Amino acid sequence: MSFDPVFTFGAIAAAALIGLGVSHAIDDMSSRPGGPVAVSGLTILTPGSFNHPQPGEFLKDDHPAPAPVLKETIDAPLQIMKFQVSALDYERCVAEGACKPADSRLVGDLPATGVSLIDAQAYANWLSARTGETWRLPTDAEWAYAAGERFRADIEGGEGDPADPARRWLTQYRNEVALGRKPDPEPRPRGSFGLKSKGVADIAGNVWEWTSTCYAHATMSSDGIASSISNCGVHVVEGFHRTYMSNFIRDGKSGGCAVGTPPDNLGFRLVHDRSGFLQAALRRLGLT
Repeated sequence: MSFDPVFTFGAIAAAALIGLGVSHAIDDMSSRPGGPVAVSGLTILTPGSFNHPQPGEFLKDDHPAPAPVLKETIDAPLQIMKFQVSALDYERCVAEGACKPADSRLVGDLPATGVSLIDAQAYANWLSARTGETWRLPTDAEWAYAAGERFRADIEGGEGDPADPARRWLTQYRNEVALGRKPDPEPRPRGSFGLKSKGVADIAGNVWEWTSTCYAHATMSSDGIASSISNCGVHVVEGFHRTYMSNFIRDGKSGGCAVGTPPDNLGFRLVHDRSGFLQAALRRLGLT
């Protein structure tokens, strides 16, 4: 039996980083023309499965129905930013002309807010180009997995009543009020909301985060989801609870598809694809 030394040592490097526990933070730095780009606080979550309420609008017999709960599997180590992208990091993208200035005009280590889905994707594209690796927004399921005990799905209103459509809306309103959410309009410094059980910080705080999952309109049958149509002009936003916003919205209070009280602030964090991470480990070992 023969061994490929590049593959073997690269696998050892990657395994060493993900084998120390369920989750932990590392620092990742890559250098490219134009100066170094540092990404600190990358948390790695081991694979696993969990039951997840599906995002979107669901109808059964032509009236609203609760979201189905399906088993989701994260089948590879999930590498996600420990903190949201900071205002300082986002400003670097703006300075290079790859991102539009955020509406919030915050500076330093405060989270970048006042950004749309379009802005968040532009930043991910810029960071990928500058590091030679792949960065992207998390899916709704990945975000929920990272959030752990802090994940809260849509505010449900129960089964719809065709004879009294307002009844379900009132139930949603009462359910939201019962959550006890208080207005919290000013972004707080990183770490203000602490670490969650999986080692991710400030998740489900007062900065709500864009995901790459499109809004879906689905029809239910007795066997589950019969059909589904995606609307990718609207995306899932995660925070104190799940909601939905139009891609161009930068301030949740200005409109969109939010359910109930709009998000306090719109920001984001990114996922680092495993293949790119392995390549970085190989470079550090001098094997590429």
